[in-house]
Amino acid sequence: MRVIRVALVLLAALAPPTGALAPPTAAFTTRDMQGHELTLGAAPTRIVSLVPSVTEIVYALGAEGVLVGVTDFCDFPPEARQKPRVGGMVGPSLEAIVALRPELVIATTEGSREETVVQLRRLKIPVYLVAAHRVADATDLIVRLGELTSRQAAAGPLVARMEQRIAAVQKAVTPLGRPRVLYVLWPEPLIVPGRGAIVTELIELAGGRSLTADDSDSYPRYSLEAAVARGPEVILLANHGNNTGPIAMEKWRSLSELPAVKAGRLRSVNGDLLHRYGPRLVDGLEQLARAIHPEAFR
Repeated sequence: MRVIRVALVLLAALAPPTGALAPPTAAFTTRDMQGHELTLGAAPTRIVSLVPSVTEIVYALGAEGVLVGVTDFCDFPPEARQKPRVGGMVGPSLEAIVALRPELVIATTEGSREETVVQLRRLKIPVYLVAAHRVADATDLIVRLGELTSRQAAAGPLVARMEQRIAAVQKAVTPLGRPRVLYVLWPEPLIVPGRGAIVTELIELAGGRSLTADDSDSYPRYSLEAAVARGPEVILLANHGNNTGPIAMEKWRSLSELPAVKAGRLRSVNGDLLHRYGPRLVDGLEQLARAIHPEAFR
């Protein structure tokens, strides 16, 4: 019944005014990051973003005018909070999305429920899926969104600036050693980045060696004993959002025999910069490099 109700809302929302004639437009065909082909009547001018990273990129491209809806977690730049909200990433309101009459919804394979994507497609709303496991995926997404929003001219320079800053970090840390880094995404349960996590590559680019990079899961759960046994020389505790202070800092300080604690290399880092694959990813990389190799940035 809920799907039927949403369908009726969709039909009413998308129905053209009586007597109105749609101007002829050229078809717009593209493929999302999962390889699904989408054909739209034209380049989309009404987009709902279910991905905070996408929202940031669209603003960075100067294309925010096409955003007609975002999630409750789309909080950067601050202006994004003024956009109509459709709920959370995992379970957004279908009714709210439909009422915004989107020509395209952008969702993620790592956060959006498959059920949500299926229901949107049943309602004939095109869905563009994104995901980023490497820095190259993030820059590729910027180029893709530049094409989707007709802001190709802005995408190229934005990617070039990011790549220049990445190269500068690599140049600064290359002559130095690679300390063993334990990155704590979440304290309880203890969640760390594995092989498929973008932050694992960022740690490498910043001159460190992630102790959990060999795990096949993107974000595996670890026991504290297993993490401690690897003898981290740097411990980075991710802080998420504006209102959550440093995560479990005192708990880790109590492990006084760890090399990282002995050397005073226990740091809090801004997780929003490191887990959102927008332009601020480079800010996160520079933050990591300063935490891992402070001697290179004095």
